[in-house]
Amino acid sequence: MAFLYLLAGVNHFVSPESYLPIIPDYLPNHELINILAGLAEIILGIGLLIPKTKVISAWGVVFMLIAFIPSHAYFIQIGSCIEGGICTPEWVGWFRLIVIHPLLLAWAWIYTKE
Repeated sequence: MAFLYLLAGVNHFVSPESYLPIIPDYLPNHELINILAGLAEIILGIGLLIPKTKVISAWGVVFMLIAFIPSHAYFIQIGSCIEGGICTPEWVGWFRLIVIHPLLLAWAWIYTKE
């Protein structure tokens, strides 16, 4: 799990164009939100590797994933297609929101109990 969040966090800086379009329009300063999300994923990913911070980092992942739900919903609202970027069938957006996201939450939740 730590590797997943480290990789995702770094990707916010390597490919911001993948993230900026799925930040809902009603949120201000998309660039700052993207940077903070990337930093959070990197910091929490590192925290998951350290025994003393593993549980608190897992809680951070749970809250972070909850905070990301509006972006998943927004991706569906915009037709699961980013102009000049990723375009998927709409069911893929729903699958991410209804299946993958809860599985990631459950995975993080398991680590909050250690």
